[in-house]
Amino acid sequence: MGKRDTRVDAYIEKSQDFAKPILNYIREIVHKGCPEAEETIKWGFPHFDYKGMMCSMAAFKHHCAFSFWKGSIMKDPEKILDVERENAMGHFGRITSRMNLPKSKIFVHYVKEAAKLNDDGIKLPAKMKSIVAKDLVIPDYFMNKLKKNKKASAAFNDFSYSHKKEYLAWITEAKTDTTKEKRILKTIELLEEGKSLNWKYEKK
Repeated sequence: MGKRDTRVDAYIEKSQDFAKPILNYIREIVHKGCPEAEETIKWGFPHFDYKGMMCSMAAFKHHCAFSFWKGSIMKDPEKILDVERENAMGHFGRITSRMNLPKSKIFVHYVKEAAKLNDDGIKLPAKMKSIVAKDLVIPDYFMNKLKKNKKASAAFNDFSYSHKKEYLAWITEAKTDTTKEKRILKTIELLEEGKSLNWKYEKK
């Protein structure tokens, strides 16, 4: 059997009211299509892993997004995957209600295919994997704090993808809101000095 993560419960609970039924529906469909899926939080939003990354969902102020990790190489018999805009909006575009999502039978079929790709050990082409990996989702609670400090914001924007990812992972993986807040404040402090999270270990 798969594993549910209480952090995903908390993520859904903190989401906008319109997003909650959407996220709950996606969650149930993923587990129905792949009962062995394991939930986790990566880069600040829920992911479903099965023998590697399989799919993810996210909620924003006015829409939700859903993506298959290997959507670019999945079969699409129903012509419902928006691969060209996947990095910005997810594979189903801007989701504002359950009506924007495939019917459950179709959705489950796609989840099963995504799971089979991982079962079969099918890899993303190197170039495509690189493009997908570059799509970082910056949580609103961090972005709002960052915007209030021009120096820190400029430093963060100038950092490489890997340095940004280190900071975001450190912040979003905090177990409590108190720890998260402390890490955000420390991040702002280091960014003001133009330092990466692991600056002490970098070669000079």
